[in-house]
Amino acid sequence: MHAEKIQPLRINVGDEPQSRAQTLLSRDLPASLIVFLVALPLCMGIAVASGVPVANAAAAGIVTGIIGGIVVGAIAGSPLQVSGPAAGLTVLVAGIIQQHGFGMLGTIVLAAGAIQLTAGLLRMGGWFRAVSPAVIQGMLSGIGILILASQFHVMVDDSPRENGIQNLLSIPESVWKGLVPMDGTAHHLAAAIGVGTIVLLLLWQYIAPGRLKLLPGPVVAVTAAAAITYFAGLPIQKINVPDSIASSLVFPNWETLQQLGNREIIIAALTIALIASAESLLCAAAVDKMHTGPRTKYDRELSAQGIGNMLCGALGALPMTGVIVRSSANVRAGGVSRASAILHGVWLLLFVVALPGLLRTIPLATLAAVLVYTGYKLIDFKAIRWLFSVSRSEGLICVITLALVVGVDLLTGVIAGIVLAALRLLYGFSHLKIDCQPDPQHGRTVLHLQGAATFLCLPKLSAVLDKVPATTELHVHLEELTYVDHACFEMFINWEKQHEASGGKLVIDWDNFTAMFHSCENGTKSRRVRKLQKVS
Repeated sequence: MHAEKIQPLRINVGDEPQSRAQTLLSRDLPASLIVFLVALPLCMGIAVASGVPVANAAAAGIVTGIIGGIVVGAIAGSPLQVSGPAAGLTVLVAGIIQQHGFGMLGTIVLAAGAIQLTAGLLRMGGWFRAVSPAVIQGMLSGIGILILASQFHVMVDDSPRENGIQNLLSIPESVWKGLVPMDGTAHHLAAAIGVGTIVLLLLWQYIAPGRLKLLPGPVVAVTAAAAITYFAGLPIQKINVPDSIASSLVFPNWETLQQLGNREIIIAALTIALIASAESLLCAAAVDKMHTGPRTKYDRELSAQGIGNMLCGALGALPMTGVIVRSSANVRAGGVSRASAILHGVWLLLFVVALPGLLRTIPLATLAAVLVYTGYKLIDFKAIRWLFSVSRSEGLICVITLALVVGVDLLTGVIAGIVLAALRLLYGFSHLKIDCQPDPQHGRTVLHLQGAATFLCLPKLSAVLDKVPATTELHVHLEELTYVDHACFEMFINWEKQHEASGGKLVIDWDNFTAMFHSCENGTKSRRVRKLQKVS
């Protein structure tokens, strides 16, 4: 997950006895209102983008936000992280709804939550973070492209196409509909509202006067679009919100629960659990960098996410993750304890109970525009360029993951990325570049080793050493060696004895070589090895 660079807040949460009430009123309460304003349009927009039927979308998204705030916020391992429906799961959820129907979603989310809770109780939180940044970036960028492409059509009151490629290819068609009114349709009016929403999102922080900058751009844009649509009487599609939120929820039943033995359902639940867990824990790690308060307890956070998703599944709502947009808004607004996340859930609950009529004034086009903007932000070109600058192979893994997420499906892209990252790691641990240069003028041979010296390289390394003249002085350079295992370490010890017995000499920095061997064996790097790695 990518977060904006924010200077850590110099705070000590809950140090002074009198600070708790003051902190709640002066820091957490205002922060909770900001997070609520950010969360409200995103909860509904993500539900629409996830393929939830329009009649159920508001309830499915907002209920997840309420549970993510009140329940998960109270028990989370990351006190300042805010949970709710996430853009990163929209493609996966849309595929599940398309294949199995909206009525099956609750059961799948319930099972995914149970998997997360079990993993948290088994202390597997750290393992879910062990995903290559290239795979995560490729997945998020691919999801961003899919969200942008599908919601672009909704932004002109048109319907998304069957898959990501078709959505991308048909964007010019939607552009034409938005520019040229045809057959008395209102596509151009919806397009005007959508484009206006994006423009306001882009410019708000630059044009907002004084304290109004504190208002989140999405709230201002959605409010302005709803007001214009209402007072101008524009005939465009709006959010469908029933008088009772509960009446539009689709709960799991005995028939859907029996499907948990189905292989496809199990795979869907495992996929949601894996991706939601990785996204939540990566988000928690990013939030930790934004403040100096308590650090995340990853197993507790994973368990809390599991409990939250079990409740979401039981109520037929969307799955949840920890989300960086709301979490960063929480930190920037001054939140210093879990109270801000809990209160944002309370405000969501009160809003949908007391003011459901206001939601009905919100145009679908403006929610889609917020998602188009969100999708674009997920496509982090700077991060992809950085991956290529660090390692070409990392950059290629990112691009391949992205291409498969867009061209095939999310699960295929993520699995392919993980496999490629594992193969790259295997290659790195099995590849040793050996450069042996005779220097007869000085009566010696120079050997440069680059990469990992493991037992897999023993035949290649032994063949090179066997060709070294018996009476020569062999100088071994270790500056670019990153790893050495017991087999190679022992081989050099034995080879030195044999070489000296035949009149030769081995010149090697045994202190560094030994330190490197022990650091690799113990999983810790000595100061001397770190110095060598910096030089290399």
